[in-house]
Amino acid sequence: MGGDLIDQGGAGDRVPTRKAALEALVRLRGPAGSPLTVAEWLQRWLDNHQGAPSTVTGYTDHVRRYLSPLLGHLLLAEVAVAHVEEMFQVITREHQAAGRRLSASTLDRIRATLRAALNAALRAGLVEENPASLVALPPTRRPRAVVWTAARVQHWRKTGERPAVAVWTAAQTAQFLDAIAPHRLYAAYHLIALRGLRRGEAAGLRWCDVDLDEGTAVICRQLQPRDGRLTVCPPKTAHSTRVIALDRTTIAALCVHRSRQHAEADAYGEGYRDSGYVFTNRNGDPVAPGRLTHVFQKLIAEHDVPPIRLHDLRHGAATLALAAGVELKVVQEMLGHSSIVLTADTYTSVLPEVAHTAAEKTAAYLLRAAGVVPGTTQRRGRAPARRQRPAASHTRAGLVRRRSTAPRPESAGPRIRARSAVRVRADNTASAA
Repeated sequence: MGGDLIDQGGAGDRVPTRKAALEALVRLRGPAGSPLTVAEWLQRWLDNHQGAPSTVTGYTDHVRRYLSPLLGHLLLAEVAVAHVEEMFQVITREHQAAGRRLSASTLDRIRATLRAALNAALRAGLVEENPASLVALPPTRRPRAVVWTAARVQHWRKTGERPAVAVWTAAQTAQFLDAIAPHRLYAAYHLIALRGLRRGEAAGLRWCDVDLDEGTAVICRQLQPRDGRLTVCPPKTAHSTRVIALDRTTIAALCVHRSRQHAEADAYGEGYRDSGYVFTNRNGDPVAPGRLTHVFQKLIAEHDVPPIRLHDLRHGAATLALAAGVELKVVQEMLGHSSIVLTADTYTSVLPEVAHTAAEKTAAYLLRAAGVVPGTTQRRGRAPARRQRPAASHTRAGLVRRRSTAPRPESAGPRIRARSAVRVRADNTASAA
């Protein structure tokens, strides 16, 4: 081992010294010389991640299903762009073979997970670059929410085809809420539909956060599942912590819900746990966000309304508020968005009546400019030109002319006749002389 290493391919071929080989091995293992595999690093990264539980859950799913099985055997420092590209090719082929839909946004989220993990390794000095950032994927497009118009509902009933993101019209939302009014979780869906809460925020709402007298609710926490149990965590972003106003119908719904909750507690007996949450299971424990989604989908199927996701009620709340004339900035605050651009880009799906009103206003403006009566092909008639009065003269003759031509009121009649009589007498006297 003390001499030069000899390549087994040929007796005469010289290879680098042992020292050089060890240095190459250290570089392969990473700048810090750590022999970590990708699977080991991913697990360490997940165990120490401080993000929101829902984010960590998504990361964990990607690591378990894709990253560890396809890249986990590699040393962390030897991961290259080619390895990442091959991983995405395998994922695509597997989904196609199984007949499962694979969107560009799914691939982008998987890459985002790997990129976040390798960025952490880069900060720790374990790798020299992040190959996930250099991989080119098909461009992603955020799906735009569409409205369940009558034509789209008819097409769905005929073919089963449904949009990825859809919202109800105001009439459909009112119809659904009226149909589920007897349900014990009605107030939760009413609150989401009118005030745009996320499901985790609705699940995390406590009675101490609600002031029914003042008509306000403080959104300061959410519930998310983690490791098989519900975890209390802050809202999604710093701007998601907010105070929302409650309208009278929502206040009434919450009052009825509180009375029903007290009745359930009495009926349940000693085993009831007063958790202090607004929306609970029958034993008093807080309801899980997933439970809200499951019940919502059952209610949609029972009442035969066009299908939407529970999160689409949040889309609908913003859309209805904008259609009612609420300013975009107010909608942004209601939803807890950090940027008004995000609100405008994501939640301003235009309801049909709003779109028609905007279209009619635009057309009317154009037709007015062209001199056409809106709704017809008739051109506006031009008013006859007004006769211009002669230019005023500042001479005595001009003043007399204006006086003689100016119309006089009826009250001036006797005065004119009196002057005429005086003139007649003067003429007669002159003749006599």
